[in-house]
Amino acid sequence: MADVKKIATRVSYGEALVELANEHDDFVVLDADGRRRTQTGKFKAACPDRFFDVGIAESNLMGVAAGIATTGRVAFASSFAMFAAGRAFEQVRNSIGYPHLNVKIGATHAGISVGEDGATHQCCEDIALMRVIPGMTVIVPADDIEARAVTRAAYECDGPVYMRFARLASPVINDPETYKFEVGKGHHHARGCRRDHRRLRPDGGQRGPRGC
Repeated sequence: MADVKKIATRVSYGEALVELANEHDDFVVLDADGRRRTQTGKFKAACPDRFFDVGIAESNLMGVAAGIATTGRVAFASSFAMFAAGRAFEQVRNSIGYPHLNVKIGATHAGISVGEDGATHQCCEDIALMRVIPGMTVIVPADDIEARAVTRAAYECDGPVYMRFARLASPVINDPETYKFEVGKGHHHARGCRRDHRRLRPDGGQRGPRGC
């Protein structure tokens, strides 16, 4: 596996924003003092007049993004998943979700991939939180190719979108020449024998499959 190309999806997100900026001038990017980690610093370098850093104030980040979206612009709001979905949940719910605004949340460092930052920054409940907000589209890209496509799809999507990106580099499994992303559709990369499958019980345990 040493020859497998690996890229962090947060890096793909930052680069995709720059690519989008070359095609569209009706969106802005916001961050909460984490542009090096969320990779939005790439966008700031390319389009400084369309980048806004609100400081370490994630709830305000979502409020400002919502306000900008009411003017007709698309707003990409970026922060760690723990802060974007956790600390700022009320603002996402009330200021972005309910009025169905065009705010695209780029949540990086999701799950347990934050390493040395520890358990307080490991957000595993963000998908559940975002899914209960009416009208919120939730997308978790698998690799670099999909992350770039997801960022573009989020821009084109009407209404709020929550994009979940990882901190660590992950294998690139999709072919850029043939892969086509569609919101709401998944892709099967391999089909195995039913004997390899396991089903979860309501109590959280596992039950083996029946035959193959």
